[in-house]
Amino acid sequence: MADEMTRPFRAGAPAVDDSRLDAPAYHRNVEPILAVLEERLAAAVGHVIEIGCGSGQHVAAFARRFPALTWWPTDPDPAHRRSADAWAAHFHLDNVMAAVGLDAEAGDWQLGAAGLPPVNGVAAFWSANVLHITPWAVTVGMVQGAGRYLKPGGQLLIYGPFSRGGVHNADSNAAFDRTLKAQDAHWGVRDISDIDALGAASGLRLADIIELPSNNRILALRRVP
Repeated sequence: MADEMTRPFRAGAPAVDDSRLDAPAYHRNVEPILAVLEERLAAAVGHVIEIGCGSGQHVAAFARRFPALTWWPTDPDPAHRRSADAWAAHFHLDNVMAAVGLDAEAGDWQLGAAGLPPVNGVAAFWSANVLHITPWAVTVGMVQGAGRYLKPGGQLLIYGPFSRGGVHNADSNAAFDRTLKAQDAHWGVRDISDIDALGAASGLRLADIIELPSNNRILALRRVP
C-alpha cells in the first residue's frame, strides 16, 4: 500500500523540545530510496532542490550520504521548514541550505533571488509523496520548473504511488486513490503516462520507472541535452 500521507504535507508529531517533526513513512522508505539515489546521483555535481520537504528527515539523510551536493529543502508549510532546519542543525549539516517556501505551482519560481536556490547548476529535483495530495497544477509546475532549471542531463526524481495507463499496481493503491479523491477532488494518484507527456513537453525524457516497496515507485525524468 502507498504511504498513508492523506493530507497535504502533514509530517507527524513533534520530537522532544525542538522544532523537529517525525514522519513515520520516512523510517519505512528512506533506505530503499537511498539505494536508488546512490545509483542516480553517484556522478551528480551541484545543487539538488527538494519540492515538499515535509519533516526534513529525507533531506538530512540524503545530505549525509551525498556531502558533495548542496541540498535545498522547500515547503509551503512554515512548520515543515522549521523542522527541516532543525534536522539539519541536529546533524550539523553545512550542505543543507535554509528551507524556503518555494511555490511549485507558480509560473516564476524566482530562483536566484536572495535566499532561494540558484538558477544555474541544478543537478536534480527531488520530491516524495507530494503529487497525490496536491492539485494537478503542482505536478505541472514541478515538471515545467524542472525542464526550465535543470542543467542538461539533470534529473527530476519523484517518489510515490503512480498508476500506469490508468491501471493501479495494487488493489490497495486503487482504494487509496478513491480515498484521496473523496477527501479532495483535486487530489489522487497520478498516472505515469500523464507525467511522461508533461515531461516531454517540458524537455524531459522519462528515463526509468523504479519499483519500490509498498507499491511505490520512483519516476526518473532526465533533462534532454
